[in-house]
Amino acid sequence: MSVPTSAGADTVSTGGPAGGSTGGSTDGSTGGPTGEPTGTPVPDAAVSVTVGEETVALSARVAALESALDEAGERLDPDASADARAAVTRLRERLALGVDHTVVALAGGTGSGKSSLFNRVSGLRFAEVGVRRPTSSQVTACVWGPGGAPVLDWLGVQPELRIQRESVLDGESEAPLRGLVLLDLPDHDSVEPAHREVVDRLLPQADLLVWVVDPQKYADEALHAGYLRSLAGQDTSMLVVLNQVDTVREGERAALVADVTRLLAEDGLPDVPVVAASAATDEGVPDLRAGLARVVAGRSLAARRAEQEVTAAARRLAEGVAGHEPAPAALATGPIVAALAEASGMDAVTDAVAAAVRGRGVRVPQIVPVHPDAVRLARGSWLAGATADLPERWAASVRERVASADALGRHVGYALGDVTVAVRRSRAAAVLVALAAVLGLAGLVVGGLGAGEIVGGAGVTGTLRLGGVLLALALACLLVGRAVRARAARRAAARVRDEGRAAIEEVARQDLVEPTAAVVAEHRRVRGLLDTARG
Repeated sequence: MSVPTSAGADTVSTGGPAGGSTGGSTDGSTGGPTGEPTGTPVPDAAVSVTVGEETVALSARVAALESALDEAGERLDPDASADARAAVTRLRERLALGVDHTVVALAGGTGSGKSSLFNRVSGLRFAEVGVRRPTSSQVTACVWGPGGAPVLDWLGVQPELRIQRESVLDGESEAPLRGLVLLDLPDHDSVEPAHREVVDRLLPQADLLVWVVDPQKYADEALHAGYLRSLAGQDTSMLVVLNQVDTVREGERAALVADVTRLLAEDGLPDVPVVAASAATDEGVPDLRAGLARVVAGRSLAARRAEQEVTAAARRLAEGVAGHEPAPAALATGPIVAALAEASGMDAVTDAVAAAVRGRGVRVPQIVPVHPDAVRLARGSWLAGATADLPERWAASVRERVASADALGRHVGYALGDVTVAVRRSRAAAVLVALAAVLGLAGLVVGGLGAGEIVGGAGVTGTLRLGGVLLALALACLLVGRAVRARAARRAAARVRDEGRAAIEEVARQDLVEPTAAVVAEHRRVRGLLDTARG
């Protein structure tokens, strides 16, 4: 026998009933397991949810999705954000129940014997069979292991119609089915509308739909037209059990199974397994239990639905973030500092300071406020580069977060007003120039005396040579003094320029870079959270 190892109807239901249901079903089977029940009814909320790895992992992804929404605020698509928040609410409610249980629903028509099969699979005499079932449309459930009460509350199963299968007497014999929630649904072909309403409500919640048919009515149009044909393409989430084969001669069973398979193919379900079984003789039941164990070992429908929903929400939101953040170079202040420095006349001021220090008698101008148009142009150019790689809503957030052009201009003006523009000539250069003058004058005097001695016929004397030395020293002092003065001019100009640029850069950092970097960091966190939510 082959039973699907993965299951789940395509119809997605993100909510579930909170209360129970009423009504009944007719079950014509009179067979049933022997022995007394070994399970006990599960009282409402008697045990807490068993939280498994699936629930923990999906809860973390939902938390990441919610954190991304909180961090992004209005910077993601409003419709996508609204849908994602609604999904978070639904997913939290569903994950609070846990998604580690596997729901298998036994569905069938009147007389198919599904309640007897329910008893045989569970090994308990719990589900009502025979003529008692038509009086109620209530669902009977058997849970293997703890933690099923909240799920059964969500499915709407009455507390008195629940039973927990495993007990200390079972040891590990029932361990392969631990986490299974087996539902015995009302008859889908009942004359009572309430019965079909219960079936229609619970079928989409099942990981595996086990359709129980009997040799007499397996071709019933109510089953094929009312249900199976509408489920075409969902082969992996269904199984058909041809029950009561003990009433058919062995030589005819294969042909009967082949005919059921043919009808399923005509319904668009060619790959649905068909299992021959008998609740009366236990034939096929061990194989059915083994197949259910394989389904339990896989992921539950609730887990798959939750993953699909959180993934879809995260992917839709991810359309509102970029694949990467702007490079650090995009937030560099060099271009805007240069533009504002030029607009403030900083270069002209530094040139005048240098000339004044060199002693040219130039009047040093003051640093003027930057023209508003220049500020707007410089600010706009910087923002265009800094936000080039960000989606529009994030770029708008940057523009809202940074200082306005008027505020930026005021702050630059205040900062430049504190820059000291003063001309301090080099004392060393002044001393050297003065010394050069003294030495030059002395050299001229001494040289004049030496020239007189030559005229008197004494020839070249030491006096003339001394005058030459003094003149050479004067020239050297003059050249060194000019070099020292030029160096002082360059240092004074550089000090004004560096102080002015530092003042502009500090304003740009506070007014532009820091707010932009904060938005970029938020974008990075949102992108990472959405990556986590997408798994």
